[in-house]
Amino acid sequence: MITAELRRHISLKNISHQNRIGYFFMLPPLLFMLVILGFPILYTFIISFQDVNLRTLISGERPFVGIENYKIVLTSGAFHGALSRSLLFTVGSISLQFSIGLVFALLFRKQFWGANVLRGLVLSGWLIPAVVVGTLFVWLFNLDFGLINFALIMLGLIDNPVGWLVDPQIALFSVTLANIWYGIPFNVIVLSAGLAGLPEGVYEAATVDGANGFQRFRHITLPLMRQSILAVLMLGLIYTLRSFGLIWTITRGGPSGATEVIPTLAYRVGFEFFRFSEAAVIAVFMVLLLLTVAIFYVRATKEEMA
Repeated sequence: MITAELRRHISLKNISHQNRIGYFFMLPPLLFMLVILGFPILYTFIISFQDVNLRTLISGERPFVGIENYKIVLTSGAFHGALSRSLLFTVGSISLQFSIGLVFALLFRKQFWGANVLRGLVLSGWLIPAVVVGTLFVWLFNLDFGLINFALIMLGLIDNPVGWLVDPQIALFSVTLANIWYGIPFNVIVLSAGLAGLPEGVYEAATVDGANGFQRFRHITLPLMRQSILAVLMLGLIYTLRSFGLIWTITRGGPSGATEVIPTLAYRVGFEFFRFSEAAVIAVFMVLLLLTVAIFYVRATKEEMA
């Protein structure tokens, strides 16, 4: 007769066997991640402490210089300017992407004529590559024949065309507008999924108690959607901080560095000036910054689920 202790031992043995099988199937993707992501990150970290430029790269000599590259980069005006523009670009993009995305998500929760078509049009923007979106906005913002200037002149809002991409004072604003448009669909997708999981009974009870629409939104919708809101904000922060393709396609960091952000600066330093060690320092800084955001997101998610 099998005792309870023996059954427990057999059950634990089966679980251990299943765990080993699970680890075995996880091994290939882990190795892939280590090769594709881990090695480049490690290599970048190593050359950030060496003197690697076009001359030393050809000769094979890579003298160790310690933290000298970090001193050069982190104290340079170009890096400080790119960092401040990255923060402005990120804050402006995320705040409006989230706000507009939430409005659309709440709108699409209601049933009305043409809702499916409108939902499809909004979400289709997420399928377009960043390079295509950048090319589209280059045409829209064009000084001579851009659609935006044409529409504003026809409406009588401006008298002369605005140099959206050639005026250093407003170029960053223009690129931010393009990124806002590009990021709205992602916010709509995540927030709509969060809204779909909310219990209808809570809203019905609140309506019976006399709560109006704003009160239901403030005291029911927002608290119950905290995980979805946290996810869309943190992921949006990561995506926007590392945004490169859209900005590079529209302005290449110009004019006069007005839209130079951390990713474009790293590319320019590495592949235009061939100062690979300094570009590696910028890349390491970006990795640490994004890793900090990711750790904060994981911890915040655990606290929400606890």
